[in-house]
Amino acid sequence: QVQLVESGGGLVQAGGSLRLSCAASGRSSSRYGMGWFRQAPGKEREFVAEISWSGASPYYADSVKGRFTISRDDAKNTMYLQMNSLKPEDTAVYYCAVRVTVTYDYWGQGTQVTVSS
Repeated sequence: QVQLVESGGGLVQAGGSLRLSCAASGRSSSRYGMGWFRQAPGKEREFVAEISWSGASPYYADSVKGRFTISRDDAKNTMYLQMNSLKPEDTAVYYCAVRVTVTYDYWGQGTQVTVSS
């Protein structure tokens, strides 16, 4: 089992920045890929970014490429999402997840990000 807790969400004006954190506990997450997803009101959950167990080859959704940066610090069992140049359409609940198998197996409870125009 892996427990994930997101933090760092909040209210920010358009053009601002936030850094989300995802703290993992339980089974070590350092051997597994991790990712960020988001769900806006009335919409399905969508992929935002992911990072491999080695930290190499991060991958981003086109909508956030160039603005968001995913990273991980396995010594702290924590993954981050640095979000810059935020837009109102980035407003959503953001979730982190760990991929133990071919799918994402463990999820956090989410943190709200609201971007005002």
